[in-house]
Amino acid sequence: MDMIVTPTGKLQGEIQALSSKNYTTRYMLVAALAEGTSTIRFPARSEDSDAMRRCIRDLGAVIEEDDEKMVIKGFGRSPYPAKTLNVGNAGAVLRFLMSVAALLPEVTFVNAYPQSLGKRPHDDLIAALQSMGVEVEHQNGRLPITIRGGRPRGGKIRVSGSVSSQYLSSLLFLAPLLEEDSEIEVLNDLKSKVVVGQTLEVLQQAGIVVEASDDLMHYRIPGRQRYKAQTYTVQGDYPGSAAILAAAAVTESDVKVHRLLENSKQGERAVVDVLRSMEVPLTHENGIVRVTGNGRLKAGEFDGDAFTDGVLAMVAAAVFAEGTSRFYNVENLRYKECDRITDFLTELRKAGANVEEKRDEIIVHGRPEGVEGGATIDAHYDHRVIMALSVVGLRAKQPIRIKDAHHVAKSYPNFFDHLASLGAQVEWVK
Repeated sequence: MDMIVTPTGKLQGEIQALSSKNYTTRYMLVAALAEGTSTIRFPARSEDSDAMRRCIRDLGAVIEEDDEKMVIKGFGRSPYPAKTLNVGNAGAVLRFLMSVAALLPEVTFVNAYPQSLGKRPHDDLIAALQSMGVEVEHQNGRLPITIRGGRPRGGKIRVSGSVSSQYLSSLLFLAPLLEEDSEIEVLNDLKSKVVVGQTLEVLQQAGIVVEASDDLMHYRIPGRQRYKAQTYTVQGDYPGSAAILAAAAVTESDVKVHRLLENSKQGERAVVDVLRSMEVPLTHENGIVRVTGNGRLKAGEFDGDAFTDGVLAMVAAAVFAEGTSRFYNVENLRYKECDRITDFLTELRKAGANVEEKRDEIIVHGRPEGVEGGATIDAHYDHRVIMALSVVGLRAKQPIRIKDAHHVAKSYPNFFDHLASLGAQVEWVK
């Protein structure tokens, strides 16, 4: 399904932020790794959470759910020996479960999305698992991937963090279950440190002891730990809300987004500060972000590594800012569902944006007068690209058509419903 976004001058109304995808998938995993029954309140409903649900069920977790909660009876350290697992297009779910799969004699992760997740490499995690005595069969670091484990070894483990922090998080979920104590050293740089903070927060809530250095580059994890069955409450999601806030920023608006905690450990909480620095009128109090947009924004320079999954939405806002904006330290965007630098900027140019790229930068020459639009745009099956392009469509002079926009469901199934409820002119077409 394609989406036609028609220029919309005003947005007004209130929405509840969807629940955090990152926290939901992490809570589901630690609940599955616990021996006993855990409850997750307000879990996110998305393709990523569907992928985690499907896979932990295949591994032996028993799941019951209703509109407000999910109850999971875990398998602990003894997952069911499934032969295959299908993570869909969910890269984080794949990477987290690759380490869990090391507890099994043999399991194959199938390649369900050869044009998206199937193109993404996982070499750094593969190398770390191999150093732990796990045999890994792969296609130049890509899916399909077969894990042959059974008894992974702890001890000294090294993993590169220069491509993704998800490799480190994956090992942090596994290490407490090993017989030996473990020390994990992160090599090179560590991308998205704030997301590692979310992993550490969830592990602590699950009763797991991890000693982390202040720079998050070294860890000590005692072995033979047990995950505790707990009740978890999922907070509102900043990465998805970033696009709603950007949409409000580039239009005449009075929009409130609820359930966005001021003290959240989500790195994308920084998008509120980014919009403030772009002189967008907003307040953030009592878990509510209120944007009273006037369509006028000022350019700025931002370290995108602090809010990786909010960068594209902020780039979309910067398209209409006065001056030139620079988003730096964002090379890891190239290793997502698509190359979120080259692919995204290619599509922005089709809509009339003036953008350029470097290896680890996005540079936006703002056009406060708006962009032409009138184009059909390929979103490359990427939910973040879809949402960001929708923001641009609201200030284009002619409608834009976003191909395969239904892939927004990967993280935010009701994104366009929320936009429409605020007054945006959006229409599904085949």
